[in-house]
Amino acid sequence: MPRSKSGFYSTIEYIGPRPQKPKRRNFFGGWVIIVIALGMGFWFGRPLVPFLRATQVGGSTERADLLVSTLKASKSFGDKLAAAALEHSATPVSFDSSYYKIAYPNGDLPANKGAAADVVIRSLRAVGIDLQVLVHEDMTENLPESFRRYPQLWGALSPDTNIDHRRVANLQRFFERKSQTVLASRDPADYLPGDIVIWELGNAEQHIGIIVPSPAGQAGDVWVVHNMGAGVKWENILSDYPVQHHFRLPLNTGN
Repeated sequence: MPRSKSGFYSTIEYIGPRPQKPKRRNFFGGWVIIVIALGMGFWFGRPLVPFLRATQVGGSTERADLLVSTLKASKSFGDKLAAAALEHSATPVSFDSSYYKIAYPNGDLPANKGAAADVVIRSLRAVGIDLQVLVHEDMTENLPESFRRYPQLWGALSPDTNIDHRRVANLQRFFERKSQTVLASRDPADYLPGDIVIWELGNAEQHIGIIVPSPAGQAGDVWVVHNMGAGVKWENILSDYPVQHHFRLPLNTGN
C-alpha cells in the first residue's frame, strides 16, 4: 500500500477473500436430484407396500372372524378349509412334534400341543376329513407295496396310526396321490385359499401350511396358517422359503 509524504497510508487496503463473480444459478440441477431420489424411493420401497398395508390392517382376531364368516358362506371347499385354518390360528398351541399314543380313528394330541402337520390335520378334520384314517388306509390297502410307496425315513417296519399322518413327508406323498398338484411358484396370485403348501427349509427339513386370505382380504394377496415353533400363526411367509410342493383340494379318495 503506498504511503503519503506524511508517512501515513493514504488509502485503506481491503484484506479478505477476493470477491467472486456471482455464479449463474443452475435451475435444473436441484430438481433432477430430487426426482432421482423420489424415483429410487418408489422403486425400492414398492415391495414394502403390501407389508405396510397388511401391518396397518393387522392380523387381528377381529379381522380373522370377519374373514371366517365370509369364507364359511362360500361353496368352495378351499374357502371352507381356509376358514377352519383361520379359526385354528386363534387356538394357543405349544410346538410339540413328539411321538404320542393316540386313539384311532379321530385321534389327536392334547389340544394345546402340536407341530406343523397337526395344523393341517386339525383344519381338515374340522371340515370332515380325517387324515389319520385316510393315510393309514392308503398305506395298508395292499401291503407291503402300499406301505413301501411312502418314504422309508424312520426305520418303521409297518404302518403306525399314532404318527404316520403327522409326518410332513408322508402327507406330501398322500397329497401327491389324492389331490391336485399345482405349480409351486413364488407368485401369490397362483395360490387359492385352502391350498396346501410344503416348503424346503434346508438340511432336508420340510414345513407345511395352509393358504388363507391376508388381513386385507384382497384377491391374490395370500397369507399362511402354520406352526413353525412359535404356535399356530397367521402370517405373510409364503415366499420366505422355497416352495417345494403345492396341492389343491378336495381330495380324490379313489385309487
